[in-house]
Amino acid sequence: MAARGDAVVPGPPGATAPPVTVTPAAAELIRSLRERHGPLMFHQSGGCCDGSAPMCYPAGEFRTGGSDVLLAALEVDGVPEPVEFWMSTSQWELWKHTRLTVDVVPGRGSGFSLEAPDGVRFLIRSRLAA
Repeated sequence: MAARGDAVVPGPPGATAPPVTVTPAAAELIRSLRERHGPLMFHQSGGCCDGSAPMCYPAGEFRTGGSDVLLAALEVDGVPEPVEFWMSTSQWELWKHTRLTVDVVPGRGSGFSLEAPDGVRFLIRSRLAA
């Protein structure tokens, strides 16, 4: 992993696949949330309140620190700035061999994530990295 400011950019040198991507449905919801709440960020929950779900917040509202890893700055069509995706370093150590896809499904998730009032929730789909 290579340092980038106070964040760590994961992945082996020369890796071509990003560690985190979004589905078209997730991108649509991200655009909608961006219109209502301004710039956004994700932090992958470690299993507390909502299982292990990506939690969406206004950018900067969830305080990250030295125990967090910046996995991606997601470029979403129609969103003017990257959407950062963070995870705790200890959780990334367990998941570092996977590629994560942010998706959205019907159902109410945690009240902490911005999409909760919309009757949908973000979730992570994972696959082993090639």
